[in-house]
Amino acid sequence: MLQPFVHYGFHFFAIAIIAYFYDKKNWKKYWLILLATMLIDVDHLWATLIFELNRCSINFHFLHTYYAWLIYVFGAIFIRHRIVKLIFIGLSFHLLTDALDCLWNNYG
Repeated sequence: MLQPFVHYGFHFFAIAIIAYFYDKKNWKKYWLILLATMLIDVDHLWATLIFELNRCSINFHFLHTYYAWLIYVFGAIFIRHRIVKLIFIGLSFHLLTDALDCLWNNYG
């Protein structure tokens, strides 16, 4: 019962905290950019079942693989452009949130 609140809380509200610490003056703009990184879930459309309640999206969907995650992390670390860096941060945090969901499904 608590899992959906945590999952969507991370996807919608925790990114507001990230945006605030990223730039206190323009946090709303950056929150919207982080919110847009949820478009990564477009890869769910290629799944046999678009949504399956207990399926772990990590390594199931092609934009949610460990290889993709590695690219997102490297982008977050090494890209200098503020907006692009923030996008990579958002993608990395999205996968972190989904990985937490996988742990919850398997061990919770």
